[in-house]
Amino acid sequence: MDIKSERTKIWKYLLRRIRDKYRLVLLNEETLEERISFKLSRLNVFVAIGLMSIILVFITTYIIAFTPLKEYIPGYTDVTLQRRIYELQLRSDSVAFAMRTQEKYLESLKKVLGGDIPNEREMVTADTAKTRSYGNIKDKHSPEDSLLRTEYDNANKYTLLKSGKSAGKGSTMRNLTFFSPVKGIITSEFDPLRKHFGVDVVAARDEVIKSVQDGTVIFSGWTVETGYVIAIQHPGNVISIYKHNSVLFKKEGNIVHAGETIAIIGETGELSTGPHLHLELWINGIPVNPKDYIVF
Repeated sequence: MDIKSERTKIWKYLLRRIRDKYRLVLLNEETLEERISFKLSRLNVFVAIGLMSIILVFITTYIIAFTPLKEYIPGYTDVTLQRRIYELQLRSDSVAFAMRTQEKYLESLKKVLGGDIPNEREMVTADTAKTRSYGNIKDKHSPEDSLLRTEYDNANKYTLLKSGKSAGKGSTMRNLTFFSPVKGIITSEFDPLRKHFGVDVVAARDEVIKSVQDGTVIFSGWTVETGYVIAIQHPGNVISIYKHNSVLFKKEGNIVHAGETIAIIGETGELSTGPHLHLELWINGIPVNPKDYIVF
């Protein structure tokens, strides 16, 4: 017999077996009553099983790729891990920036306390020294800026001395004019024996504090005992110190004039028992009674 004809007979036999019809019958075991019957063939069963396998693979792939259930599968990481890593990077950058800022502040404070105050040339950075084009800048005030200027001028319209008219190097305490920092009632007098080197002045809440004389801010910051403190160096080797403020408007190195707003009265610090200003005057390194020079 020819091999080719033999192969043909085998293929025909296999195709006939695959297409042979069968009936799947479900019977009641007790009564042998026919409940359900299906007409099946090997080909239909093969196709049905193949489709079910494809659908099962598709559903499994979808669950792994697009649902949080994949984190329970060994080998897959948490779906929120990348977002948390990004948030941690942002926090670490913020902490690093804050640390650099704090280090620069401490370095500047050490120089000031040590008397190593940089001159104007040293304060000019390489960036500001570069030639820049300012032709595109428009000097136009916004309505908010105008309102802020008006509010600031009203708060400082009682300034006694302007720039260039303050006392010079040869000034003495007799020819210096002191401006009252705040109008109020003195509740605690000057008493150096109990280390109270100033006077406590009680005034209305949120009252502004003004500089007693022209000068330069040498300290503006926070202390645990006296809260927000600002100290100003005046001509004639005079220093005025304002303690327990709630807000400070000036920073170290700022030039202020007599009567200019520098802070707002408050009750910050462990030694404060209510809203008031603790004012100290130091002349040639010695504390003096502010009542001898200022009318409150």
